[in-house]
Amino acid sequence: MDITSSPSGTLSRRQPSVGLVHFALAVGGFAIGTTEFAMMSLLPYFAPDLHIDEPTAGHVISAYALGVVVGAPLLAVMGARMPRRTLLILLMSLFALANAATAFAPNYGWMMVFRFLSGLPHGAYFGVASLLAASLVPPHRRTAAVGRTMMGLTIATIVGVPLANGIGLLVGWRWCFGLVAALALTTVILIAWLAPHEKADPEARIMDELGGLANGQVWLVLAIGAIGFGGVFCVYTYLASTMRAVTRTSAATIPVMLAVFGVGMTLGNLVAPRLAARGLMRAAAGVLIWSVAALSIYPVATGNIYTLALVVLAIGGGGALPIILQTRLMDVAGKAQTLAAALNHAAFNFANALGPLVGGLAIGAGWGLASTGYVGAGLAAGGLVICVVAMLLGGGREAEMPHSGERGTRSTDPRYSRAYRLPPSTATICPVMKDAPSDRRNLTVSA
Repeated sequence: MDITSSPSGTLSRRQPSVGLVHFALAVGGFAIGTTEFAMMSLLPYFAPDLHIDEPTAGHVISAYALGVVVGAPLLAVMGARMPRRTLLILLMSLFALANAATAFAPNYGWMMVFRFLSGLPHGAYFGVASLLAASLVPPHRRTAAVGRTMMGLTIATIVGVPLANGIGLLVGWRWCFGLVAALALTTVILIAWLAPHEKADPEARIMDELGGLANGQVWLVLAIGAIGFGGVFCVYTYLASTMRAVTRTSAATIPVMLAVFGVGMTLGNLVAPRLAARGLMRAAAGVLIWSVAALSIYPVATGNIYTLALVVLAIGGGGALPIILQTRLMDVAGKAQTLAAALNHAAFNFANALGPLVGGLAIGAGWGLASTGYVGAGLAAGGLVICVVAMLLGGGREAEMPHSGERGTRSTDPRYSRAYRLPPSTATICPVMKDAPSDRRNLTVSA
């Protein structure tokens, strides 16, 4: 064991690299992303097995989304005084148990219950994982840290969803949820092994978390995601149907196109930190403008598989928005860090419900499947308007932390300081945001 001396004179164990901690958190994101996005492709498999039609089976997807919306604020507030490492382990343990139970669901009623329970930890996990990931790096690298944590979710759209679809076809849909449960259990082990130990904040109070939501900027940021990202889901939900009815392509190309969308999301994830360096809200506005343009082109691109692939790739690039908004919430949420971070994912699940709903209304009105592009562009434009309002009311205080000019610098702000203690001689200082709220968590390492 490699032992080093901490500033207090106590002995501490050298910890794994920050990259390994981010990887452990991303594995959990991969598990969640796989079960969330794969449900749509598994619907034709579990519907007949549970003796229900496909429209009824679609309520199972809604049950999961409802679980996310309910669980995000509830579990975040309940766990406000817990060490983040402990809370993440508990959240992913619940996720593993609920998905394992889903694999054995005997009927439609129990399937609805287990999917609702599976959704409960979703928002809280991503919110707390993002806060933990950001706390391990200097302020100017927060968005990159959140992006690495969310990378598991985007990769799930490339690898996890096709894999789950193949498993459902070859050996049955129940094995897909067994796979997700195994991934969740793996995440529990990795977090317990790699994540830094920290003491709970003895001064944390539920009312502080709730009181932080009095800041109007928090609600504006949440509204940007809830409305603006609905455009992406509007197109994604009906993409397979559009390819069959409008593009006239074979069913075999649909998984490939869904993977193209996932590649676009991953690229957006990688680009997000560079955009954030120019200002978080300006970056969010830029992503929304990009989405408006890509979604507007979508209807005219559906006639050819190659032009469709290019536009779907561009639409997927809008996946940079959640990462940017997650970082912005860290700056405006004050003492409501955990709750606001979890609510961000509840907001995006609202977008997941809003986009298909509005798109379905357009299709039902006779506008055609391709019209989801125009509807989605309208939603993205709505998010852009909210973003501009937030920028005007926020007085421009929205920039990502500046780079200090020295690689490896660390912040003196406790919210973003690394959990692994270093000798004073190795610590340097980087600028911190003026009036940044204090998170007095005392991070320590146990031997």
